[in-house]
Amino acid sequence: MTMTPVMETEEGQRGHRREGWSAVVSMTLCVFTLIASEFMPVSLLTPIAADLGVTEGHAGQAISISGLFAVVTSLFLAGLTSRLDRRHVVLGLTALLVLSGIVVTLSPSYPLLMVGRALLGIAIGGFWSMSTAIVMRLVPSDAVPKALALLNAGNAIAATVSAPLGSLLGAMIGWRGAFFLVVPVGLLALLWQWISLPALAPRAGGSALAVFRLLGRAPVALGMAAILMLFMGQFALFTYLRPFLEQVTEVGIETLSLMLLLMGLAGAAGTWVIGQMLGRRMFSLLIAIPLLMAGLALTLIGVGTAQGPVFAALIGWGFLGTAAPVGWGTWLSRTLPDEAGGGLQVAVIQLAITAGAALGGLLFDRLGWQATFLLAATLLIGSALAALGAWRIKGAAR
Repeated sequence: MTMTPVMETEEGQRGHRREGWSAVVSMTLCVFTLIASEFMPVSLLTPIAADLGVTEGHAGQAISISGLFAVVTSLFLAGLTSRLDRRHVVLGLTALLVLSGIVVTLSPSYPLLMVGRALLGIAIGGFWSMSTAIVMRLVPSDAVPKALALLNAGNAIAATVSAPLGSLLGAMIGWRGAFFLVVPVGLLALLWQWISLPALAPRAGGSALAVFRLLGRAPVALGMAAILMLFMGQFALFTYLRPFLEQVTEVGIETLSLMLLLMGLAGAAGTWVIGQMLGRRMFSLLIAIPLLMAGLALTLIGVGTAQGPVFAALIGWGFLGTAAPVGWGTWLSRTLPDEAGGGLQVAVIQLAITAGAALGGLLFDRLGWQATFLLAATLLIGSALAALGAWRIKGAAR
């Protein structure tokens, strides 16, 4: 007689665990859609620019504007929504993602395109700034690393397929059709979240001022400077790969799509390989990766018209570039394991993407692609030097 309540309790616990994991998967689908939407313009700059009557540099600002709004949102959304159920906030952000896809698809002009991308930036910054804290409330504490890995898997898969898929779909159904495909996937994520996410009462969080205070610590300031220059350099170059490959290397759309796909697959391999090495050689990798990427950027300047060497250099770029954030994520977990550190890193990364794409586009239009790639190499060298400084300060503090 006494066994029934125990069995019911165990079944209830299993049910709660299943519901929690279902909610995590729904958030992973949202992450995939957000990241795919954020970086899809990389492979569609040429048709977007031609259709809207702007330069490729101006079209590249579609990434800059989403990054800018993501920075602001990641710093201030938690405070502005401090009294709201986090479930409602996540649903609202996912709805903004869907609305962004519709606005971009239907935009008749460049300014309206930028409005749609700004909406996406709000969704990206808000979602990423609270995703870790929400996942920690959905699953048992011993399952949090696995849940966060699942969330990051959505990020990695989107980073792998968004550029080649965007290029291929752009050739088949146009750039507007490629962006519209985000809408049904976003709606699916929204419906899944509506069903699976439980009520999540708001909890007290740090203010934006508290986040900025972290920069008063020298190792944190140097680490964040390294992250800033890493992502600035990466996206100064990556954002303008399509016009470079079409105009300089002179590849067709099929070859372009294949190159971008293989870059993404190399990134998935690099994430795994470097992830295995981070436990023993974290700072060595944080220094070596941007130095190697700088060397590849300079190599592209020298061999830009030769398809074989360009192809090899881009495979290396994908291998290293996708893995770099994993290294800095490990650094963050050891240096700033609280939510304030995560919010600061999100803001720095999005600011870097914004600044890198903006400066890269400015140089691309005014001075040519070589100036953009040289900027990328310079920033990546700066990232390595800042990482070296953070390493030395940590060693001196022991």
